[in-house]
Amino acid sequence: MAATAAATIGFPQAYLEGKEVKETSSLVTELCRHFYTQGWVSGTGGSITMKVHDASIPKPDQLIIMSPSGVQKERMQPEDMYILSPNGSIISAPSPKPYPNKPPKCTDCAPLFMKAYEMRNAGAVIHSHGMESCLVTMLKPQAKEFRITHMEMIKGIQGHGYYDELVVPIIENTAYENELTDSLTKAIEAYPKATAVLVRNHGVYIWGDSWIHAKTQAECYHYLFDAAIKLHQLGLDAATPDHGPIRRHVHSQNHISTKLSVKSGVKDSQNQTEPPRRCIVLDIEGTTTPITFVTDVLFPYARENVGKHLNLTYDTAETQEDIKLLRSQVEEDLRQGLAGAVPIPHADEGKEKVIAAVVSNVEAMIKADRKITALKELQGHIWRTGFECNELKSVVFEDVVEALEKWHSSGIKVYIYSSGSRLAQRLLFGNTNYGDLRKYLSGFFDTTIGNKKESKSYKEITETLGVDDPSEILFVTDVYQEATAAKTAGLEAIISIRPGNASLPENHGFKTVTSFSQI
Repeated sequence: MAATAAATIGFPQAYLEGKEVKETSSLVTELCRHFYTQGWVSGTGGSITMKVHDASIPKPDQLIIMSPSGVQKERMQPEDMYILSPNGSIISAPSPKPYPNKPPKCTDCAPLFMKAYEMRNAGAVIHSHGMESCLVTMLKPQAKEFRITHMEMIKGIQGHGYYDELVVPIIENTAYENELTDSLTKAIEAYPKATAVLVRNHGVYIWGDSWIHAKTQAECYHYLFDAAIKLHQLGLDAATPDHGPIRRHVHSQNHISTKLSVKSGVKDSQNQTEPPRRCIVLDIEGTTTPITFVTDVLFPYARENVGKHLNLTYDTAETQEDIKLLRSQVEEDLRQGLAGAVPIPHADEGKEKVIAAVVSNVEAMIKADRKITALKELQGHIWRTGFECNELKSVVFEDVVEALEKWHSSGIKVYIYSSGSRLAQRLLFGNTNYGDLRKYLSGFFDTTIGNKKESKSYKEITETLGVDDPSEILFVTDVYQEATAAKTAGLEAIISIRPGNASLPENHGFKTVTSFSQI
């Protein structure tokens, strides 16, 4: 292997020939042989790159191992690898081999790999040409995203659980690999939760905190791609919780001008009779309240004040219960191998250690936007302090206030169902930019009644509200999976379209509104 500029960037030749670099190079070749048997790197396509793990060097400053381009990936040897600096410049290249081997050239994927390193602090990146990763982009030729939900293997993807929807952006292919760099960069920016980007008619890029994490996620992604293809062949929809028949040629009604009545059914603009409604259940984020208020105000406030809150209230029964709930959740997260989870020590190991571990876990949970009771309970208690001290003031859309007043005067009961705790919900509606709105609300539901993407949760709400027929309840949300779960339980469902909300699947089949005045 020929060195070029190792010493100039602080890595002596001895380090390039040392144990860490050799082990990483060997691991790349071993994994490529394995990926070849999976059909991910056949025909010289696809590859894996990884950082040279060295505990004494911060990850952003670690060396990078990459494979050469246009070679039989299953026959590569450790000495065939390129060594790159943390900024992507080549500092050591392999020596040429005799004919019929091609002259060495670093992988054409290098600039795309570097984007995952730079933008996601990845420890390893895999590029697969697996058949399933190619075909899944062809199921809907115009789709810009791949979506799937309610599959066990989703739990293997960072920040996702069984009930979550996995969304993977799809970018269009180009004639040359490096020409994909700009579109890949935009996809990574637009989908901060994503750990993969599909390339139509081509393959997929997948990254993780380490090679183990990247490999695990790659296996899960390929399983899910294959499952979606097979469900599609059966005429079933992978993007719906019940994986029911694919709905075709369903045209949603974008604007509804329907007057709710508690006495008799009314007709919509398509002259179809809608059922009478006694209750309305509302989501919060993206429905009554801008998503940006939650992501840019509430979440940062909780993240920045969690340590202070725990220090001030550590000995209270409330905070001890919060820590107990979080410890139980983290233990489950560790069993599932979720990234960011660190053990929370027991109280006898000291207050400082407990608080430090809780803060670390809470930051990771907030970053992953996890909808779990343990996190939401603690966030609610932190936000309570913020509202009491006038450091926080919640925001609701103007049309929400007008609709609440109208429904209240009409005798229609309105409830809130959110992943945030009931305490957090009461705080939000009790301290809005339009004053205290709790007088218009009849009750609050949170995830203690069930996951919002599961139909049995809405059945529980139906039983609690005591209506004769689930269709007497209207549920308004911005999340397609929640609307689908509610509809499965027999409720009427409308999807709220607000600035910043996630895009909806094509032919989703639900009525949509951009303002509550349209309900």
